[in-house]
Amino acid sequence: MSTEKKFASQADLEVKKVSFEKLSDNAYAYTAEGDPNTGIIVGDNAVMVIDTQATPVMAQDVIRRIREVTDKPIKYVVMSHYHAVRVLGASAYKADHIIASRDTYDLIVERGEQDKASEIGRFPRLFQAVESVPPGMTWPTITFQTEMTVWLGSLEVKIMQLGRGHTKGDTVVWLPSQKILFSGDLVEFDATPYAGDAYYEDWPATLDAIAALKPEKLVPGRGAALQTPDQVAAGLQGTKDFVSDLYANVRAGAVKG
Repeated sequence: MSTEKKFASQADLEVKKVSFEKLSDNAYAYTAEGDPNTGIIVGDNAVMVIDTQATPVMAQDVIRRIREVTDKPIKYVVMSHYHAVRVLGASAYKADHIIASRDTYDLIVERGEQDKASEIGRFPRLFQAVESVPPGMTWPTITFQTEMTVWLGSLEVKIMQLGRGHTKGDTVVWLPSQKILFSGDLVEFDATPYAGDAYYEDWPATLDAIAALKPEKLVPGRGAALQTPDQVAAGLQGTKDFVSDLYANVRAGAVKG
């Protein structure tokens, strides 16, 4: 993990280069040099999208790239968590179902409108064509607790809540047959994790739960797709080190008063 980490801000106006990488016959990663990533799973009969991009106009670029590899319908959108930059592009996909953890649903109810206004104000570059965002919230049509399975034909997709970390509702998407995991912002690579909703004490254990699955490839919330077990281990350890160091500094400051 590099020592220079990137984080979007009001002053960040640099256009990022988008990559669309094939991880397997079924899995793809849409990444953009530290901007929010999107995961794509192509099954026998349908497509699943993990995190949507920040606006419907931005989501159209994801859809264009999906259509370069398949004409199968996009039936499922999965929200890894509730932050606006991850979910406000959902309407573009016209999916049959939007899936989120019950804890994520509760966070949308509790603070979704506040987060939407805050993120659009703080990170304007990440919300290109913000006028395309429909009013209101992106609401899940299916919620789950702990774990659920979706079959895309013969392809098993596990949608799991392994523990709290970036938020209390964090969800990962796992392809057990291919050892590929989409982590949302629980893991970030060469990018500084946002920790405004974080559960510092829980986050390292949640990363350990991800490691216990032994993923061979991992799409983080931000940064390049990790395509070897060594890269995956580095991404997990780098995120854990950042979270642990930040928590230690916060606790030390609290002790000093």
